[in-house]
Amino acid sequence: MRCPFCGEEDTKVIDSRSIEGRKKRRRMCQRCGERFTTYETVERPLLMVAKRDGSFEPFDRNKLLKGIFSSLKKRPVDVETVNNLVDEIEAELSNEMVSTVSPDRIGSMVLERLRGIDTVAYVRFASVYQAFSDIDDFVRIISEVQDGRQAGSADEK
Repeated sequence: MRCPFCGEEDTKVIDSRSIEGRKKRRRMCQRCGERFTTYETVERPLLMVAKRDGSFEPFDRNKLLKGIFSSLKKRPVDVETVNNLVDEIEAELSNEMVSTVSPDRIGSMVLERLRGIDTVAYVRFASVYQAFSDIDDFVRIISEVQDGRQAGSADEK
């Protein structure tokens, strides 16, 4: 790593730790003695979303966060939980080393995680993601949530 102060290429790592999924390294120049910090992240392939109309657009974390937060409006879920949810989705897709993903896959991944976080947000997100067209769609998804709760309480007994 080149020293930003004197340009020397011989630097020494004096401290290294993981912070928010990346490596933070404290370095010291062997020539001038100045210290500086570097961050190391894994370079992931560009993830493209294959839209329903056949076009492609880059995966946009902020767009996904916005959609999730709109389903969580006035719900008691903290920002860190939502960021962790999106981090999990990004990590899962990244680990698969895929270059394209469908919006349906992303939506399913969000729904799978939202169901365990907040059922109201789950229903809200499902209504947009699955393009509910009438009240029957809402009744169906709410019944699924209720059936899941009843099955969960029966398993606990």
